Order: sequence, then C-alpha cells, then structure tokens
Amino acid sequence: MDNLTHSLVGAVLGQAGLKKKTGLAMPALIIGANLPDVDAACFFWLEGTEHLGFRRGITHGPPAMVLLPLILAGLLWAFDRWQTKRGKRPEGRLPVHFGWLYALSFIGCLSHPALDWLNVYGVRFLEPFSSQWFYGDTLFIIDVWLWALLIASLWWSRRQEKKRGNWAKPARIGIAAMLAYIGVNWLWSEAIRDGANGTHGYGRLAEVIVSPLPLYFWERELLHKMPDGVWQVGVYTPGFLGEHRPLSDRNCELPDLDDERLETSQLDAFLFWSRAPFAVRADDGSVILYDARFYDPRARGRFSVALPDVKCEELDSD
Repeated sequence: MDNLTHSLVGAVLGQAGLKKKTGLAMPALIIGANLPDVDAACFFWLEGTEHLGFRRGITHGPPAMVLLPLILAGLLWAFDRWQTKRGKRPEGRLPVHFGWLYALSFIGCLSHPALDWLNVYGVRFLEPFSSQWFYGDTLFIIDVWLWALLIASLWWSRRQEKKRGNWAKPARIGIAAMLAYIGVNWLWSEAIRDGANGTHGYGRLAEVIVSPLPLYFWERELLHKMPDGVWQVGVYTPGFLGEHRPLSDRNCELPDLDDERLETSQLDAFLFWSRAPFAVRADDGSVILYDARFYDPRARGRFSVALPDVKCEELDSD
C-alpha cells in the first residue's frame, strides 16, 4: 500500500492505547509501519526493471521483521538519551522503555507486509528463505475509502482526547472497521475469482487475477488467461460482468527465455517479478514482454522489457 496508509495505520494503533506504553511510542509505530520500504532506495543503484525483482522482498521477510524494529528502537532510545543530556527532552514525554519501543516498532513493521499483501503487486513474506510471491487481490494500492476511515477515526480519537474522554475507543472502532472493510473486499474478490471459472465454457481457467480498481472499491478488473495464451480483461460490477476483450491485438507466442534471462539482468528481474507475462509484437517485429496486471503500451520500460533480438511468433487466431 501507499505510505500514507501505512502511516495512518501506525497512528491509529497508537491512538488505540499503545502510545501510552512508553515515550516515543508514536514515532516507533508510524516510522516502523513505513520502515520496510527502505528497499525503495534500490532506485538509486538499480536500472530499468531490476527494481521489480528487489522490491517487497528482503526488507519484508522474517529477518527484517526482527532486525529493522531493533534498529529503530535503538535509534529512538539513543535520541531520547541525547535530548536528555542536552536538556532538550520534552517535559511531557513518558519515560522511554526500550522493551516497549522494540515491541511497538515490531508491531508497526509487521503491519507493513500485511498491508502490502492486499494488492495485486504482491509481497515475498518468506524472503530470504523462499522467494515465493503472495497476492491478496483485495484493495487497490491507494484506497481513498481506507484513508477516509482511518483519518476519521484519528480525528474522532484526538477530539475525545482533548475533551479528556475515552480517546482509545474511537481508534479501536476505526481498527475494527478497517478490518471489516478489508475482509468484505477480500471475500468479494474471492467470489468473483470463483465465479470467473467456467464463464467462457472452458472449465477452470489456467490463471485468473482479480484486480481492484481505484475509487470504485466495489468494482474489479477481471484478468484471465485463455487456453490459447491470450490474456483478456473485463470490468466486473455487482450483478454485471462487462464485455471481455483481449488486452492486446498484437499478441505473440510467449518465447522460451531460459537462456536469455541468464544473460540479461533486466529480463531476469522482470520474469522473477512477473505474475502474468505475455508477449506483444513491436513495430519492428520483435517482442516486448508485459505483465497483464500493469499493461500500458504507452508507458514502456517501467513494467515491460523489450527483446529486440527475439522475433514475434504470432498466435494462431483460430
């Protein structure tokens, strides 16, 4: 998910009562909720599609979930001691307890891959022990309704806090509402996935991806791979399945690229990341690889790989 969502989740957890466990609890929760995204720094040293094979991996796996909170807790604890020595420590700050700092940093970090799992991009929960991708297909990467729900619960909680009321209750209600919203969307995606199989008379389809749409959380972009290898797309709304069409009218046979990927880091990274690869004919007759989840022929390079030395073998239209 986007970093605003991660930050809001960390803040709501704090307002639910965790911020009273130790001084600097809110920074531990909010920074911790964003910390696994340190892998975004790979954009500085990786080129092209190489970042696709690096993101949402090693910094989202079990060792990182132990080490990143420990580093954050240590930095916050050292910051508190530094302020104390300089006489700049805020008088209203609670005493800092390292154990609670670590626990809250851990909770914040743990929320991050859980949220990242919700969209079609996926996350590698078990890296470096396993490079398997996991996909929730539940929410769009930026969900404005989730923003609204979390912001409203934070505002309500803060308002109650100023009135010296039960400020933890609104945040807890917000967390419960968030989990309910996620659960309903997950069930909806699963129902659409199950309903898609057999729709076209081919029995169970080889691959089906239910992709949530921005803003319209009740709609899904249904991507499915036909027996001939062509990826089709249609929009599903409650009670109505829109007309399906091929993603591209320039489909090629997906070539065997086992040898090529050993020689090209861009191709290897793309194939490692790709969930739904398919080949499209370029203007010169060569092949461009795309992923059905992020297909946009106008924006080449970010989610695609050009193979200028591979000739397009067009699919049999029959």
